[in-house]
Amino acid sequence: MNAPSSTKTAGKPVAVITGAARGIGLACAQWFLARGHCVALIDIDATTLAASVQQLARPEQVLGLHADVSQPAAVAAATEAIDARWGRIDALVNNAGIAVFKKLLDTSFDEWRQVMATNLDGPFLCTQAAAPVMLRGGRGGAVVNIASISGLRASTMRVAYGTSKAAVIHLTRQQAVELGDAGIRVNCVAPGPVDTAMAVLVHTAAIRRDYHDAIPLKRYGTPEEIAAAVGFLCSPEASYINGQCLAADGGFDAAGIGLPTLRA
Repeated sequence: MNAPSSTKTAGKPVAVITGAARGIGLACAQWFLARGHCVALIDIDATTLAASVQQLARPEQVLGLHADVSQPAAVAAATEAIDARWGRIDALVNNAGIAVFKKLLDTSFDEWRQVMATNLDGPFLCTQAAAPVMLRGGRGGAVVNIASISGLRASTMRVAYGTSKAAVIHLTRQQAVELGDAGIRVNCVAPGPVDTAMAVLVHTAAIRRDYHDAIPLKRYGTPEEIAAAVGFLCSPEASYINGQCLAADGGFDAAGIGLPTLRA
């Protein structure tokens, strides 16, 4: 899965993306590649990761790493591999996440901890590991944590997922305050409903109709639209943006609940 580095990649900026085998993570990888970055894709799904790395067909610019971001040793090993390959990290996108959609009283403690381990511990561990590499040589960098609209507004059957994403939003602020002094900007993107594999699995036709009705743009977002928001926050154009949460949700959070009949 990994290819040796070459002079062709020397000096290129490096982006690291977790949960990068599919969906928003893979779209982020494609965004960075299209703009001349080398990209490290980290994912727990080794089979899909290998297929995605092959699909990208950029062996000199792409490094695939099978790792569980909730495990400190795995995160450390992945970071060391990236450092050994390219010697730098310029952008980190903490996208890896899982969801358990159950009511409060039906959610087991094991399920709660599983969600927290990936969704919250992951961004903590990955940022902690990547920051020293970013800071080497005084370069600095940018981190974007992927939260969710469920971290901004509560809804049914999201006690673990929504709470984990709300915590990610505050973690972003903590990281931004502490790392900003050293030259690392940290922001987060809170996507609304996005057409990903996860949405296909958990959103019935009725749920999709409800979302279309509640979102002012009357549609789901695409992984590419979320990747564009992430890329902007990592870019020099966002050089004075730090500690912020951007809701990329078609206006869902701004609209509130509302009444379909009155809106019509």
